Amino acid sequence: MKSFDIVVIGSGVAGLYFSLHAAEHGSVGIITKKELMESNTNYAQGGIAAVIDTATDSPDLHIKDTLEAGAGLCDVSNVNHLVEEGPIHIRRLVEMGVGFNRDHGHFSLGLEGGHSARRIVFARDATGKAVERALVFNERRTENVTAFESMVAMDLIVDRGRCIGVMCLDRENGNVEAFFAKAVVLATGGLGQVYVNTTNPRIASGDGIAMAYRAGAVMQDMEFVQFHPTTLDKRYKPHFLISEAVRGEGGVLINSKGERFMHRYHPSKDLAPRDVVARAILGERKSGPVYLDISKRPSRFIRERFASIFDQLWWYGVRMDREPIPVSPAAHYCCGGVRVDDHGRTSLEGLYALGETACTGVHGANRLASNSLLECLVYSARAVSVVTEDMRKTQSHETEVPKRPISPERADVRRIRRSVRSMMWRNVGIVRSVPGMKRTIKTLNDLNERVQSLLKEGVNVPLLELRNIVEAARLITTAAIMRRESRGVHYVKELPERNDERWRCHILLRQDYDPICQPVE
Repeated sequence: MKSFDIVVIGSGVAGLYFSLHAAEHGSVGIITKKELMESNTNYAQGGIAAVIDTATDSPDLHIKDTLEAGAGLCDVSNVNHLVEEGPIHIRRLVEMGVGFNRDHGHFSLGLEGGHSARRIVFARDATGKAVERALVFNERRTENVTAFESMVAMDLIVDRGRCIGVMCLDRENGNVEAFFAKAVVLATGGLGQVYVNTTNPRIASGDGIAMAYRAGAVMQDMEFVQFHPTTLDKRYKPHFLISEAVRGEGGVLINSKGERFMHRYHPSKDLAPRDVVARAILGERKSGPVYLDISKRPSRFIRERFASIFDQLWWYGVRMDREPIPVSPAAHYCCGGVRVDDHGRTSLEGLYALGETACTGVHGANRLASNSLLECLVYSARAVSVVTEDMRKTQSHETEVPKRPISPERADVRRIRRSVRSMMWRNVGIVRSVPGMKRTIKTLNDLNERVQSLLKEGVNVPLLELRNIVEAARLITTAAIMRRESRGVHYVKELPERNDERWRCHILLRQDYDPICQPVE
């Protein structure tokens, strides 16, 4: 048993940035599934959107682009916070040691789909890794922060309506251990592993979202899962992300005939919003492969601007400076999550959520490119004041927790995981159908019962991840069935695009698993 003022679950930019600021006010314990550097942040290539050059850009333009991408469902007040406070945190990252690209002393600014001006600050094509390294370096030097690596969060500990800690499974020794805290912060990242094709690392199994739901917190906008349109599509190779910045620097999409096609789908062509591009590629692939071609740009420029992508593709047998890159969409980002206010508070006392785990409402029905790391920074910093105030008012509290037996890994767990991921890709993916979603929720409910019976025999890491994947899939599918329209990344063949009603689907733990639909304020 361990006790801290604050326990943070997750070590991406949201968790680390929050921890470094919160450590000034009390002891912080960071629980992370693998190593500190293993997170969705580490795979973020593009950059961070922020209004830096006020001669060519403005907060109003950034707000407008974010609202348009969100298809009418963004929380306008929270978008204002995001855009107005963003530049402050870019400067803080520089002070922490992040080496963003510069041109004659000024930030180099990239362009990505959905943006009407160059506003993406970047560190070559590995911005997430650069930010993560700087935060980890600072974390190592901060005395009030203790990190616990290879520690898998199992369930939140709730006592008398308040979250007071978390149960964890130590991957190294197989022990189950309780961490208690005055405040618990979820920053576990996304749920890409719900889908068979994803840009996310294996650890992204929706743990924080599923744990919060089981603890009684309210979920929001779970139907809106964004699919990145351009990932490497080569047999026996992973769906390696090809940053949107490639298209921002002149890359174009071509079909199997070598023809550009995006002009038929959107006025912004290759820089259209991600949901439009993903569906367009899916449609074009019915006639043959689709490619992303930037080979007309000078080889030196490509190697310097996209050094990481170039090297990785070279290992996979693709020379992006000489030939088109075969691409297809893959699950990338969850726009919904645990419902929070503008300071990270969830509906459960003592529990907070940040980053991709949380739903602030800033992304609406479709996230604008490079707003994700921005959201992590802005809302992690905003959460510090209320979390530390809550911490000061709260007495340390511990309770008895039941022991959990450990069981060996089972082959049927791997089989169920493959089945769920394939089914979600087919039926609740880029293009959805009402009958397919209804079949899926029935199957998921049956699989959930199977998983619950396995848990009674004992726990292990694959089984814990499977439980969360199934739970996250049920939340996505339940919300998707409820939304009787196509909007943003939620596209249903039988349903019209958008209507005049603006509502959100909120889901909380009930015996009948019934969602609540509420108007957008």
